[in-house]
Amino acid sequence: MTPEIDSQWGRAMLELRKLLLRGEFQPGERLSELPLVSRLGVSRTPIRLALERLAHEGLLEAVPSGGFQVRQFHLGDIWDAIEMRGVLEGTAARLAAERLSDRAEMRAIRDLQEHMDAITLDTAESFASYMDLNEAFHAAMADLARSPMLIRSLAYVKTLPFAAPSAMVYARSKLPKAAEMFIIGQEQHHAMVEAIESRQGSRAEALAREHARLARRNLESVLMDEKIQNCVPGASLIKFPVARG
Repeated sequence: MTPEIDSQWGRAMLELRKLLLRGEFQPGERLSELPLVSRLGVSRTPIRLALERLAHEGLLEAVPSGGFQVRQFHLGDIWDAIEMRGVLEGTAARLAAERLSDRAEMRAIRDLQEHMDAITLDTAESFASYMDLNEAFHAAMADLARSPMLIRSLAYVKTLPFAAPSAMVYARSKLPKAAEMFIIGQEQHHAMVEAIESRQGSRAEALAREHARLARRNLESVLMDEKIQNCVPGASLIKFPVARG
């Protein structure tokens, strides 16, 4: 792959993912290369590579006759994705505690936690900063596990809608008990760091899994309010059960 194709492919993939999560395409809609070439301003080869990558991530699915269509997610898919992240991050926290050899290795994750504690979530910019720090915190915890295989598995799961650690941060701010939920999340972060530093593997694993369950609780609350749903990236891809009268 030439450097130019590689650059166009990366740009096309990021833009397509953003369009999908923003609801620009409907579930089941077939994506054709030529219209995307015109829309994104890149050639067909990068578009094709981007479509294949997004299918691998799970946002698209191959059509038997050729090409790709937008995937529709059921609530069960979402709960499973969050559960899988919890299992993987729980394993990461346990391995981090078991493999920690020097407390100095905790400096990076503690610095991230301190920055998160200092943020006042009252502006769009502060939420964006918090989301970046939160993603970095979870990545730092995975790095402490010293397991490239685990990191690859986590990277795959987090590409799915709603499964990333910060997927719910902004929408969560709209909930009635938003402040309480943020406090709980931060307390769980501190507890995970302390468990890893104290080399309490089982406790670190349990805390990380409980932290993922908090994401599910937040999402369940958000999905009960149609107005707040619009704040969730990828909400348009969910198929909700039909209400029975």
